[in-house]
Amino acid sequence: MTVSVFFLLYILLCYENFHFHVAHMYAHLGYPNAQHIVGQRYLKGAGVDKNHEMAMHWFRQAAEQGHPHSSFNLAVGNLKNMTVALEEGLLNVAASHGLQEAQDLLKNIRNRNLL
Repeated sequence: MTVSVFFLLYILLCYENFHFHVAHMYAHLGYPNAQHIVGQRYLKGAGVDKNHEMAMHWFRQAAEQGHPHSSFNLAVGNLKNMTVALEEGLLNVAASHGLQEAQDLLKNIRNRNLL
């Protein structure tokens, strides 16, 4: 009983941290939704220190499995940093899954290339 109470208090007081550890465990098991969540947590610093490189790592892991939001986040991250060439395929994956942001960004990139 006492252990249960302490566990519940831990969850209530350290929810962000607890959620990160649970998602991180599932991410290592290969679940793309968990990988995306871990990437978001690293990107925003929720429950963990901000780390752009780790965020991109987890977005890439999820994107390789076809996760549309991770594909979009990875493409945007590449555009913002200009350290990696734009991977249009990532935007195509995200856009083909109906992500309006990805469709708009892809349209803008194509329009600029035509100018």
